[in-house]
Amino acid sequence: MQTPLTDQSSCLAVVPAYNEAAMVGRVINALHREAPSVDVVVVDDGSTDQTALRAQEAGARVLRLPFNLGIGGAVQAGFKYAQENDYDYMVQVDADGQHDPSQISLLFEAMHNEGVDMICGSRFASPTGYVAPISRRTGIHIFAFLLSRLLRQSVTDPTSGFRLCNRRAIAVFARDYPHDYPEVEAVLMLHHHRLTMREIPVRMYERGGGVSSIGSGKSAYYMVKVLLALFVGLARARPVPEPGEAAPVTAEAGI
Repeated sequence: MQTPLTDQSSCLAVVPAYNEAAMVGRVINALHREAPSVDVVVVDDGSTDQTALRAQEAGARVLRLPFNLGIGGAVQAGFKYAQENDYDYMVQVDADGQHDPSQISLLFEAMHNEGVDMICGSRFASPTGYVAPISRRTGIHIFAFLLSRLLRQSVTDPTSGFRLCNRRAIAVFARDYPHDYPEVEAVLMLHHHRLTMREIPVRMYERGGGVSSIGSGKSAYYMVKVLLALFVGLARARPVPEPGEAAPVTAEAGI
């Protein structure tokens, strides 16, 4: 299924990756097959394995960060790259095989129909058979409850990283993006900037390789930290970038 881009629009798929040599090549191949009109850049977040090499072999451009910044820093590098290179859209796709590139077209269709700034693929908006570990599922439900009240709209999967952003969202996140565990706070940031988001149900899989950054021992720490980030995010204002303003990508680029 081809991604419904117009002749005048462009989209970048950003694949943040840390020690994902086992799966990143397959993810890139699936992106090329299912969304051939989408450019692909892998942000290698200081990997110590062959992630960058496997990504290059699969035909992706690679931004190599000099050391591990964490998922937030890697994704922000992707947003900066998208803004610097004047992309109309940016879709985030995980390097571990959880996201299905064939469903990128659903994100585009929803963005076109809804007229919003960000579309998030949700594992829980409808029954999909995806089952998260109970500790993580509890945290997701708590974050979803809080964000639904704060945004006054239904939020079912605030930790999903399968997201499509338009130019306005790219500009906000290129300027300022949460670090560590960014997905939940990023939704709140959109709300602060008076941008809009919606969720659609998508199919997701268990990770195909590598190791999650949130193991069972880190679940409680993750939950407390994200809750604190939510409350801090509510209390502080973030500057909105001027139209056309871009911050340079500091990552070393390799092909």
